[in-house]
Amino acid sequence: MAEPWRPVGSGRELRVGLAGLGSMGRNHLRVLRARPGCRLVAVADPVPEVLAAATSNGDGSDALGFSEPLAMIAEADLDAVVLAAPTTSHLALALAAIERGLAVLIEKPLAASVDEGLEILAAARRCGVPVQVGHVERFNPAVLELGRLLGEGWLSTIYAIASRRAGPFPARIRDVGVTIDLATHDADILSWVAGERPNRVYAELAQRIHASHEDLLFGLLRFPSGATGMLDVNWLTPAKRRQLTVVGEEGMFELDYLTQRLTFTRAVAGGPQFIAGYAPTFAGDVAELPVANAEPLAAELDAFLRVVREGGRPVVDVEDGLWAVAIATSLLQAAAGGQPIDLSDFSARLTVA
Repeated sequence: MAEPWRPVGSGRELRVGLAGLGSMGRNHLRVLRARPGCRLVAVADPVPEVLAAATSNGDGSDALGFSEPLAMIAEADLDAVVLAAPTTSHLALALAAIERGLAVLIEKPLAASVDEGLEILAAARRCGVPVQVGHVERFNPAVLELGRLLGEGWLSTIYAIASRRAGPFPARIRDVGVTIDLATHDADILSWVAGERPNRVYAELAQRIHASHEDLLFGLLRFPSGATGMLDVNWLTPAKRRQLTVVGEEGMFELDYLTQRLTFTRAVAGGPQFIAGYAPTFAGDVAELPVANAEPLAAELDAFLRVVREGGRPVVDVEDGLWAVAIATSLLQAAAGGQPIDLSDFSARLTVA
C-alpha cells in the first residue's frame, strides 16, 4: 500500500508534468513556465511537432517529452500533473496519477460521465491525493469580487441567476457537445453563486452544425432556496459572449467574464408608483465596481501549486467538478426525455463513493 500523500513543503522546486497540448494545454504550458518555485519537467502529446516545440524552453531547462501521457505519469519524477488531454482520457490518466501519489489538476469537465467522475472521487479519497478541477471562471477577478460582495450581504435573497456562454464553433471539440464542454462552467458558477446545488433541472437542446453532438443548450435550474438559474450556451453565435446576471432583493449584479467588468444596479425603493393608472419603469442607480484585472488561469495554477506545497482542500475540488458533470448530464437527460430531472438525491451517491 502506498504511503499517505503529503504536501511537498517549501524546501524545493515543484516538479510538474503536463498532459495534452491542445489550445488549453498550450495556455497551461505558457503559464506554468512563468510560475515561481515550479519547474515543468515533462510534457506529453501525441503530435511530434507540437511536443518538440513544447519541450524546449530556450534557457537550458528543457522538459522531457512523451508521446503517451500514461508513460509520462509512470516514468517522470513528478510532484504533480496537469491533465489537459481530451475529456474521454481523463479517467485513465487521473487514476494513474492518483495511484502514484501525484496531486492532479484536471481540466474541466472532470470526466465524460458521472460514473467516471465517481471513480476519480473514490480514488482520490482512498489515496488522500488532492484533485483540483479546472473551472477557471472561479478565479476570474470579477467573479471573486462578486463572491466577496455576496458574502457581505449585498443581496439578502437571490431570486435568479442567468448565464450566457456563446460563441463560434471551436474546431478543437470533437468528443463532447456544448453541454459537457461549456455548460459545466456555468453549472459550477451558478451553484457557487447560489451557495447550494440544484435539486431539479430541465433543458432544451439543438444540433445545427456539430457532426455528432448538440451545439445549443437552454437550461433551467431550480435550487432548494427557490432561486432559479438559466443557462444559455451555444457554439452558434458569431461573436464570443461570456456574461452573468444575478438578481436579488436589493438589486442586480451584471458581470462580463471577458472584460472582467462588474456592475450593480440598485433596486428602486418602494416599488412602482402608479401614474394615471399605469406603472412606468424607473431604472435603478448603476454603479461600476472596481475590479483589479488579472489572468484567471495564473490564479488557478497558483492555487493548485499552493495545495501541492502546503496541503489543504483545493478551491474547486473533485466534488465540485463531479457536481458540474452531474448537472450537465442531467440537463442532457432532461432534454432527451422532455421531463425535468430530480437531483435531490445525488448527494447520497457522493457519500458512498
